[in-house]
Amino acid sequence: MEKKFEKIWENCLSVVKDNVSAQSFKTWFEPIKVVKLQNNILTIQVPSQFFYEWLEEHYITLLKKTIKKELGTEGRLEYSIVMENSFNNSKPYTIKIPTTNKKALVNPAVSMPMDIGNNGIRNPFIIPGLKKVNVESQLNPNYSFDNFVEGDCNRLARSAGFAVANKPGGTAFNPLLIYGGVGFGKTHLAQAIGIQIKNHFPNKTVLYVSAERFMHQYVDSVKDNKQNDFIYFYQMIDVLIIDDVQYFAGKEKTQDIFFHIFNHLHQTGKQIVLTSDKPPVEMQGMEPRLLSRFKWGLSADLQAPDLETRIAILEKKVYADGIEMPKEVIEYLAYSITTNVRELEGALISLLAQSSLNKKAITLELAKSMIDKFVKNTAREVSIDFIQKVVCDYFDLPIELMKSKTRKREVVQARQIAMYFSKSMTKSSLANIGLHCGGKDHATVLHACRTVNNLMDTDKRFRAYVDELEKKINVI
Repeated sequence: MEKKFEKIWENCLSVVKDNVSAQSFKTWFEPIKVVKLQNNILTIQVPSQFFYEWLEEHYITLLKKTIKKELGTEGRLEYSIVMENSFNNSKPYTIKIPTTNKKALVNPAVSMPMDIGNNGIRNPFIIPGLKKVNVESQLNPNYSFDNFVEGDCNRLARSAGFAVANKPGGTAFNPLLIYGGVGFGKTHLAQAIGIQIKNHFPNKTVLYVSAERFMHQYVDSVKDNKQNDFIYFYQMIDVLIIDDVQYFAGKEKTQDIFFHIFNHLHQTGKQIVLTSDKPPVEMQGMEPRLLSRFKWGLSADLQAPDLETRIAILEKKVYADGIEMPKEVIEYLAYSITTNVRELEGALISLLAQSSLNKKAITLELAKSMIDKFVKNTAREVSIDFIQKVVCDYFDLPIELMKSKTRKREVVQARQIAMYFSKSMTKSSLANIGLHCGGKDHATVLHACRTVNNLMDTDKRFRAYVDELEKKINVI
């Protein structure tokens, strides 16, 4: 036979269900457990202090009406709150709190009070006493979509980020996880999303934080016995951007706290943006339940910038800084630095410094001299793009002609020499080299290398070409 108090609570829920949205009911009422009915006091168990405070702020009037309808005017509601002890391994315990007659908040736009008092919440980013609406977003205004150069290497991630920025929490891209190597633009894109949201939705609370900083804040909150403050603060953010989430690997407690924050934000329709150096499937030391949530939305990769994108990045940077620079110098930098955007910009800054300090004009010769020193410090690998440029310049051929299907003798020979150097000087596969040389297959690349070796042994003039080209390529 069904217990009386369970039936009473079931009747209350049926009324509640008709008065709140399906999502709100699932989030705030389904997790509640009814405990007992004694002296006209119905006791319900809620999973956390935050849960209790949310019910009191948003649904107390509705709850009181339903309780009085079922139990009469003397009916009362009491909460049993599950409390966790973070400092030892003891089991969770509960405390009982009766319903209150809390007054409405002074500012209805703020979901919870943020003033620091005896029971206030500590904001880990700003001076105590400020409201939620004054939370600093920690965003760098330079990292905007306007300053983000789009290319084949980042088009998917950029498009997804732009969609999220225009409809935070309202797309299938939640969470949006952006992953890629160092200097590929993850932080820039993630912050651009935040900046765009702040511009279009000024009432939304946006927060950018590195995973490392999040972790240190959590550790501090445990030390200071303010773990609940930490959780409450993050659960009130409308758009949470966590950079380098791979730093959570192996940090079980941090992962656990982030799991609960993630769940709350996702269930309440808030937007989550994450960046990582690898996709979820390759993340080691992460809890499976957290990884599964990372896969809920979209994982978009950023690849190393291609030649055209590198040139566009440099041109945009030079234009923004009001600097005049010969196109051949920009192309030389783009061909020479292939690793990532950060090193590319670093090379540009070094060149500008050389020009300014030595009072020299920015020329190709100065760029070559600077790159020679720069790459010694960065241990850069020669790229296929650069090899092709050197070979095409040497034979006075347009690079588009080398990548075409033409079978003209001089073009075929230049193409074969470029393949030969690409195989000996880079770590690229034969298939990748062929792809760069007009979509040839690996067998064509092998044939080209054999042909060059044979000609070097039999044709002194041809060998002189190759030796001279090797010196030009190694100059950088």
